[in-house]
Amino acid sequence: MGFQCSLSIVVASTPMKLFRLFSSVFLMTMSAASLAQARLDVRIKPANPQLKANVEGYVGDLGERDAQALRNFSLGAEQQAEKAAQALGYYQAQIDSEIKDGEQPSLVINIQPGEPIHLRNVVIRVEGPAAAMKAFRVPSSDALKSGAVLNHGNYEDAKRLIQNQASRYGFFSGHFTSQRLAIDPRAGVADIELVYESGPRYTLGKVMFSGDAPFDDDLLKRMVPFKENTPYDSQLIAELTQAMQGSGYFEGVRVDAAPTAAENQVIPVTVQLETRKPRTMGLGLGYSTDVGPRGKANWTRHWANPQGHSYGFESEISAPRQNIGLWYDVPLDPPLTDKMRYAGGYQYEEIAGTDSLSKLLTAGPEWHSKLPSGWERVISLKWQREEYRLGDDAGLSTLLMPGISYSYLRSDNRIDPHQGYRLQFDTQVAKEGLLSDANLVHANVLLKGLTTVAQNHRFLGRVQFGGNLTDGYTSIPPSLRFFAGGDQSVRGYDYQKLSPTNSDGDRIGGRYMFAGSVEYQYSIADKWRLATFVDQGNSFNSLDKPDLKTGVGFGVRWVSPVGPLRLDLAHALDDEGGIRLHFSMGPEL
Repeated sequence: MGFQCSLSIVVASTPMKLFRLFSSVFLMTMSAASLAQARLDVRIKPANPQLKANVEGYVGDLGERDAQALRNFSLGAEQQAEKAAQALGYYQAQIDSEIKDGEQPSLVINIQPGEPIHLRNVVIRVEGPAAAMKAFRVPSSDALKSGAVLNHGNYEDAKRLIQNQASRYGFFSGHFTSQRLAIDPRAGVADIELVYESGPRYTLGKVMFSGDAPFDDDLLKRMVPFKENTPYDSQLIAELTQAMQGSGYFEGVRVDAAPTAAENQVIPVTVQLETRKPRTMGLGLGYSTDVGPRGKANWTRHWANPQGHSYGFESEISAPRQNIGLWYDVPLDPPLTDKMRYAGGYQYEEIAGTDSLSKLLTAGPEWHSKLPSGWERVISLKWQREEYRLGDDAGLSTLLMPGISYSYLRSDNRIDPHQGYRLQFDTQVAKEGLLSDANLVHANVLLKGLTTVAQNHRFLGRVQFGGNLTDGYTSIPPSLRFFAGGDQSVRGYDYQKLSPTNSDGDRIGGRYMFAGSVEYQYSIADKWRLATFVDQGNSFNSLDKPDLKTGVGFGVRWVSPVGPLRLDLAHALDDEGGIRLHFSMGPEL
């Protein structure tokens, strides 16, 4: 009987407990649901947007609070508003608050800021060796001059600027001998005194390399952009890291230059290197309306010996043109920008629908270097042998041509620039009898520019000019003659269609070439642009009143990870060809 009575109590009480539990959960849920997001309303008379934003930042998000919770919070909110006002120099602000109930309760903070504190005496000075450095800037903005309104943020920024520069330029034992901000709220003035003693400037010691890099120390040392005992500059450490990463030899680079490891203000520099795989191969497919579908292949041995030599090949195959090139690079000093390249290649080209053929074999050394001015220079000696046919002109040309080229690129982005320009000049010469069968001066000029106005409006310009000076033009092979027309020349005309012709109408190339373009692009979305353009140019044999052809059109641009893809519809104004489609890709500059 006892067992039956006990069981009956348990069974009876369990539903009651469950009912109370679910009731509590339901009430808590309903209570939470009834809370709305509270609103902060900062009212300042006279209006002061900067102060309003600062108060809102100090008070923060009110979250889900009812009117009573806001009343409990209001005192703390007024204290935060007072701190926000003082941070901007308002030490006489009158602040009160009120609560407005409703579906969305709000906390209203009323502020009368009063007259702000003004700076009276301002002393900001750097002492020690840093004071003699032009690059070490002493904060001197108008906001820190006598008469300016006190702003605690400007005071802290001044201290931070001095400390950051000390860290960048190696004044690691520097300290403030005085950092005082004295405020007199009654007089309405404040005095600033910041005096920084820099101490000695640390220097960069010997650079030590470790890891699995199978290279001569001499090669690695030539990659270091500074000499031992150079005054410390964190930018030099960044340049060292970039140099190692950009060499093409390494997969991982870690540079350590810890001031805590310094001895007698000399910081040791250690570079941990992880060598990349020695060989890479690439395959690719592409398309342009000039040559149609094309395939590309390349293979590179990134380092062949401890001296950092490298070699490889690259090839391109399309319907009109097939070529292969071989190269062998020897790094010079500095190895990241200067090298001696020994190159050779073979190209077969036959333009469809024309009576033209070229079989070109080339070989020769190239000395690549980057000048202190930023110009890139290539001095070359190229031997070329070309078997060709251009209409009635056919033959076998052999030329030995020393040449020089200069190029300069200024761009804010390699893939998709918004501002920048490219300058490029090159010339080659040949002398009959010196392993050449013709006298020749061959020259090219390329100028390209890009500017962006109001973010969405882009203006591009391009000018190309080329010329041949020779007393035996019929013996000049097609690879050195000039043609115009196509995606990268004058749109609206077929590839290499603009050219002087012989008596049979065969295009045989000109002594000179000019091509120019003006293009406007408008951004309609993050990666999409509309474009309109005018191109003009031709190739010709005389500079007296050349007959320039004009093409106009419009297109669309999509910015891909490898550069813009361009799809254009162009109309030749001086030809009956109608509308021509052009497709190309690559950076604008």
